Formats: sequence, C-alpha cells, structure tokens
Amino acid sequence: MDARVTPAAPFARSPLSKGPTLPLVVMLAAVPLVAVLQFRAIALVTSLGLLAMVVAGRRVTGAWPWPPIGPVVGAALAIAAWTMVSAAWAPDPMRALGTGLRFGGFVLLAAAAAQAMAQEPAERLALAGRTLAAGLAIGIALAAADHLSGNAIRAAVRGLREAPPWLFFGLKSAVAVIAVLLPVAAAWPRLRWWARGLLVVAGLAASVMLPAESAKIAAFAGILAMGAAWLLGRWGGRLIGLGAAGVVLVAPLLTAAILPRLPGLEAIQPSAAHRILIWDFANQRIAERPLLGWGGESARAIPGGTAVFDRETLDRFGLTSEASRIWFARPPAQRLPLHTHNAALQVWLELGAVGAVLAAAMLAALGFAAARLGPGAVGAYGAALVVGMLSYGIWQEWWIGMLLLLAVAIRAIQGPRNSEI
Repeated sequence: MDARVTPAAPFARSPLSKGPTLPLVVMLAAVPLVAVLQFRAIALVTSLGLLAMVVAGRRVTGAWPWPPIGPVVGAALAIAAWTMVSAAWAPDPMRALGTGLRFGGFVLLAAAAAQAMAQEPAERLALAGRTLAAGLAIGIALAAADHLSGNAIRAAVRGLREAPPWLFFGLKSAVAVIAVLLPVAAAWPRLRWWARGLLVVAGLAASVMLPAESAKIAAFAGILAMGAAWLLGRWGGRLIGLGAAGVVLVAPLLTAAILPRLPGLEAIQPSAAHRILIWDFANQRIAERPLLGWGGESARAIPGGTAVFDRETLDRFGLTSEASRIWFARPPAQRLPLHTHNAALQVWLELGAVGAVLAAAMLAALGFAAARLGPGAVGAYGAALVVGMLSYGIWQEWWIGMLLLLAVAIRAIQGPRNSEI
C-alpha cells in the first residue's frame, strides 16, 4: 500500500478517541485473548475493527482513505477475481462467487485501514506497538493457564462445568496466533531487550507445551526467519518470498515425487499420517483438472472426498497395523475433509495453474514487502507460511482476518511511511 502524502495536521490535532489508532489498539489487545477463548470470533473482531479504522480515518481527514493498489493487494484481488470466475465450473457456484467477493472485500478493507494509519502521529504508532506486545503476553499467559487447568477457562466461557475431550484441540489456533505475532514483538526496537527476550522464551515455551504440532513448527520458523532477516538484510525476506512462490508453482510435482518415497507411516501420529494421505488424494484430483482447477471452495465437494481410504492406499503408505485400520475406518478420517491442510495444494485443486501463478506472485510480493518492513515482518511472514502449508484452509475467515490485521499492524508500527504492500 503506497501511502499517499496527506497533511498530518488533522491527525495530530484529533484526539486518540477519534483516530484510526484506537480501533487498531483495541484489536491488538483483544485478538490474542479471543484466539484462546473462541478463535472463530476473530473474523468478526477484525472485520468490525478494520471498518472502524476506515471510518475513523474518514472522520479525521474528511476523505475516505482509498488505498493504492500495490503488488500484494493487486495479486490478492486477482485471486479474488479468478475465484469468482471459477464459479462457472465450481460444484457450488454461489459459494465460489461469495468466497471471492468476501476475500476481495476483506483485502480492500485492510488496505484502506492501513492507508488510514499512514499519517498517524508517531506516539500513537508506539502505543499500537506496546499494545501488541502486551496483548501477546496476556494471550500467552491465558493459553498456558487454560491448558494447565485442563481447559477449565474455555469450558467456563462456554457455560460447561467440565471440559469435553474435543475442547483440548481448540488451543491450536491460539498457538498459531502466538506464532505470527511473536516475531513482530521480538523485533520491535522500542521494546526493551529483556522484555523481547522474555516474550520469545514464553511464546516458544507455550508453543511446545500446547497441542499444536504445525503451530509449534511455525513459532520456531518465525523466529528463525526473523534471524535470517537480521543476518541477510532485505535478502532474507526476498529469498523466503521467492522460495514460497517456487514451492506453490511446483507443489503437485513435489508432492508426486516425495510421497511415494516416504517410509511407512506407522511410526508417526495417525493425524499426521492422515494429512499425508489427504495430500496424496488431493494431488490425484489436481491431475484431473490441472489448468483451471475444480473451482473455488470445491475442496469440500470433490468427488470421493467424503469416503474413507481404501486398504490399497493404506498398504501403499505402510499403514498395515490393526490400530491403523481401525483409525482410518472412522467416518472422520475422510479422504478430503473440507480442505487439503496445505495452501499450495488447495490453490492448485480449486483454482488450477492460473490460481497457482497468481498465488505465487502474491507470495513473492509479500516477501519483498516484508523485507522492506524489517525482520519482524519477515518473521511473521515465515510463521504464517508454515501455518498455511500445514494447517488451515485458504478461505477460513478468522485466519484471513488475523493475517490482514497483522499486515496492518506491522505496516503501522514497523514500516517506513512510504512502504508499499
């Protein structure tokens, strides 16, 4: 988002309660807590908060903060447009159309919110940075307390006297939020070094303790990516962005080359083995429609996706024990339960090679933008990449909202005023 030069005086004269910083601060304080208590509410919190930022910017300046279309926003809008076009052949055309519209609208809303922050006074941007760090610290503490209490806190929020077994898994999303926020706080120069160190230690310790294997990896990957940006300068973020783009472009080929060479999967957790089998099934369906894909949101309606894996597939991956047969015979162990748990494969499956090229362009542009914004942005980008490649569906609105809030916050507290996103 290339910040247009506008007079800063209206922002400097306006009280905090009327400017766009206040909604941003509220979101940064609330989202880590919401991630622990009910992560799906992040979609609502970020939608309302970003809208409030845009309205506040309009109230202060008298003009709507129309965002310029930089490389990242342009690529994201192209993905939204292609998703809507894919409604012509998608299994559920209205769902594909609606998803493309919502995604494009969400991106434009975040871009406008970032534009609204472009001329906020420096002391308000510092307040946003301090709030991000404080919210992250409280979120880490709350997640750890809930885990150590046997999820009693989250059960109480839901009006339950005892925590049911399934509630245990809800903390996975909280760890993902911690993973992407941690590098931003750790790299913020206005936070004392010992506070940054404590946040890193606490965040990594919480990620190890809590139930989220992919988010654990993401938390450490984010800190490593931040370190790479410190060592390599802007080339750290650029190389990560180019690498991510390359992985997306060749994802089906990589999957086809690697999966048959894996050792038997009996030694790993059934849920991890299930994910690998999902990737294998998705790759088979990608090969059937490689150019255009099956259409937006088609992962939840791919032919054969709701069936369980046959014995031949289990044998092929070395899942021959009685325990594995029983686990994979359960109805939840579907061949494609809603999405692929891999962003690159889901893009190929739904949007084909055209969508993959657009997604690769967006990821490369994001890497270059993160490089300009500093090590914290590169670390957050690295963590988000790991989460996207191992966990959530690409259209999950709470996760999109989280990443857009993250981009707006980083642009405000770490980026130079003339940076493009």
